[in-house]
Amino acid sequence: MRFCQSMMYAEPDQWVELARHAEAVGFDQLALSDHVFYPENLASEYPYTPTGKPVFKADAAWPDVWVMVGAMASVTSRIEFTTNVYVLPLRNPFVVAKAVGTAAFLTGDRVSLGIGAGWMREEFDCLEQPFGRRGARMEEQVEVLRALWQGGLVEHHGEFYDFDKLQMAPVPSRPVPIIVGGHSDIALRRAARLGDGWIGVQYTRAELRTYLSRLNELRAEAGTLDRPFEVNAAIVDALPTPDVIDELEEMGVDTLMTSAWLIEGKTNASLDENKRALESFAETYIAPHRDAS
Repeated sequence: MRFCQSMMYAEPDQWVELARHAEAVGFDQLALSDHVFYPENLASEYPYTPTGKPVFKADAAWPDVWVMVGAMASVTSRIEFTTNVYVLPLRNPFVVAKAVGTAAFLTGDRVSLGIGAGWMREEFDCLEQPFGRRGARMEEQVEVLRALWQGGLVEHHGEFYDFDKLQMAPVPSRPVPIIVGGHSDIALRRAARLGDGWIGVQYTRAELRTYLSRLNELRAEAGTLDRPFEVNAAIVDALPTPDVIDELEEMGVDTLMTSAWLIEGKTNASLDENKRALESFAETYIAPHRDAS
């Protein structure tokens, strides 16, 4: 099992030092969440709570994920970075390919791209991207990204994007893994067909087992069971004790997304408190798992 620390609920000016410390105590990955802004009048419903209201406040900080990855990567050498999740259809795929490809190039391929279709229409309206058919557009964006990251002259002629031969550089030395988020059936189908993995958060173990069972069915239908596939998931009904880790691994979870400071009930704590929380999590959960492996 790999361990991924979510950077939510830590002040952004701490992230560079927290990245250094997370690597030192044994975490494998950091996850960065993405929004461009929070509107004064939010009509869109948040899909991950019963009330439809976001779990974060309007003044929550959302630093640009790729700027932050560059900063955190500069003080680390092993720990990896992913997004949970990056709202891909909110952006132009050329801009995304350039930012993510550069980050992967500079970090020595320590980057994966977790993507989602997005839920906040207000962001799409302000960034002048159509909210309708965003899922279909995202699927084609995945094709465009993978083509652009190949290096050399590439072209693409699709429904949403159409361009003749061109070349982007620098490019990663290997393809950036694209991890698809979401638990709707269409999102699971998309992950099974197109993704290099699936990312899911805020589930009970029973819920997660159901989603992973369905995901495996869809991968079998798509004929993709034989290709590498990363499952990154977070649970809400148990702490990552050895028995729970064994259960998650049996389900097919490769990476556990967690939060050392939220486990202790802390949000926006001081740097020293957050560093101590990382140490405590590593001593309590990561070290025993690695010792037993």
